[in-house]
Amino acid sequence: MFKVNDMVVYGNQGVCEIVNIGTLSMSMVDKKKQYYTLRPIYKREAAVYVPVDNVTAVMRPVISKKEAEQLIKRIPDIEHAWIVNEQEREEQYKSALRTCDCEELVKIIKTLFKRKKSRIDNGKKATVVDERYFKQAENQLYEELAYALDIDKNEVGDFIAKSITKATV
Repeated sequence: MFKVNDMVVYGNQGVCEIVNIGTLSMSMVDKKKQYYTLRPIYKREAAVYVPVDNVTAVMRPVISKKEAEQLIKRIPDIEHAWIVNEQEREEQYKSALRTCDCEELVKIIKTLFKRKKSRIDNGKKATVVDERYFKQAENQLYEELAYALDIDKNEVGDFIAKSITKATV
């Protein structure tokens, strides 16, 4: 069980702070049930209520700075997934996003980057679906890395590029 002030990743809400644990006095909720009240750090005006006994959605601690740095070092070696079937590919994207696993997010980003490059090289545009999943995966990954590394979310892409370049020189 998490505690108040813990930082967690919760589904597509991203990095959140647990600001309260207790019952809720809202209509349409079980008044006897315990809930986490989460405050997404990149959407401070929002609040998310999650039953403490929830087993369906992923809620886990934010990765540490060391884990973030290790992940970034491994990015060049993380394999992308290439699935020809459109429906299977989209299902894999959805599944990876639901896991909230940073390595899975890197796989999506690398896959979509390579797919976009291939399409452009063949005179085609990137698909709207690919662009949407790319942005979602990048946003989830960059939020968590920004928090773990204590840098601005907008600096994460450059930080990754510099770290990878530095490691290969």
